[in-house]
Amino acid sequence: MLGLVAGDISMEVLTSSHNNTNIEFVIYVCLCTIKIEKVMPANKNAMTRYKILDQLLGCRYHNYSLDDLTEEVNKRLSELYPDTDGVGRRTIEKDISYLEYEGPFLVEIERYTVPGYNSEKQKSYSKRCLRYANPSFSIFKKELSNDEEYLLREALLMLGKFEGLPNLDALEELRLGLGVNRDDRGIISLTKNPLENSNLLGELFTTISQQQVIELHYHRFSPSENEWVINVHPYLLKEYNRRWFLFAAAESDGHLLCFGLERIDKVVALSSHKYIEYSGNINEVFDDFIGVTLNRFSPLYKIVFWVSDKSKDYVSTKPIHESQRNVSEEATVKLKDKYPTLSNGRFFSIECKENYELIRELTSFGEDLVVLSPTYIQNKIVDWVDNLQKRYTALNLRA
Repeated sequence: MLGLVAGDISMEVLTSSHNNTNIEFVIYVCLCTIKIEKVMPANKNAMTRYKILDQLLGCRYHNYSLDDLTEEVNKRLSELYPDTDGVGRRTIEKDISYLEYEGPFLVEIERYTVPGYNSEKQKSYSKRCLRYANPSFSIFKKELSNDEEYLLREALLMLGKFEGLPNLDALEELRLGLGVNRDDRGIISLTKNPLENSNLLGELFTTISQQQVIELHYHRFSPSENEWVINVHPYLLKEYNRRWFLFAAAESDGHLLCFGLERIDKVVALSSHKYIEYSGNINEVFDDFIGVTLNRFSPLYKIVFWVSDKSKDYVSTKPIHESQRNVSEEATVKLKDKYPTLSNGRFFSIECKENYELIRELTSFGEDLVVLSPTYIQNKIVDWVDNLQKRYTALNLRA
């Protein structure tokens, strides 16, 4: 009889012949494997889970409970391994215990309580959360190589050339930490509209990148409107015509809303609220529009217009919309026959939905741009011109 011991498990294997030796070896290896699995909560994807947990526990922009950590780990695992079955709450609990007490890291984890909010039940509760006691700690921390530091220095130096960029505190700290000096020479200049709250752009940038629900305090330009307070999921910061806009979904019904940054009075991060990502590519929302006013009820129009010789090259090199095309030669001949007064110039077409910015853009060229179709857009332009004429007529300028 040969006695085999593997950890806490012992077994005697009958060795009456030489052929039993291979069987004994296989049993011994299996028992050793059982012992290893008892010591370390490996399962599969253990190191991937530790990497994900390391990121979540080091985050100061969200308050993660054990259930939140389990949900987030499963979400990221499914992105990496689509065929994974996920892990349970107990597995994450064991992973955290291993990182904190059993493994080589012995990390210090802080447990704290914050007010929670259940958006489905619309009620508050007390939420028990976990995070690293030291926000800069990471079990996977890696120093920058010389090449990486050089590339980062050059990138920061380039960012310093842009006059119109916001002063993000984190970017400034990184610049100082790497010893990158400011260069006062203005190589690239962006036209900007200074905000009263110069930190607002950076603050909103952080809430989007860290996927935080925010409480937005907003006012309209109308004097009769009071301050509007709303919880939103922020998705995108977009600049148009020297103004910045925030696009976010209302927490209450998910409708996509637009907020001018100059009308935002205060932003409060709601770390305990569950952030819902935008389904799809948020930038595709603007494919059929000019500007930032989203008219959900407008159909897609194919707009044909004529531009004078004076302005045709400007319109060609700076299209009114990404869909802009030159009208074919055959169609151009027909249009010139139909509109003999437009014998010179060039004909263009765009495909987009109607909104305020479309009408303003088409009228901005004055007499050098004439809309030919469709009738609905043409009438919009005519009404705009009539109203403008009435304004000037009322002034009696020729009296």
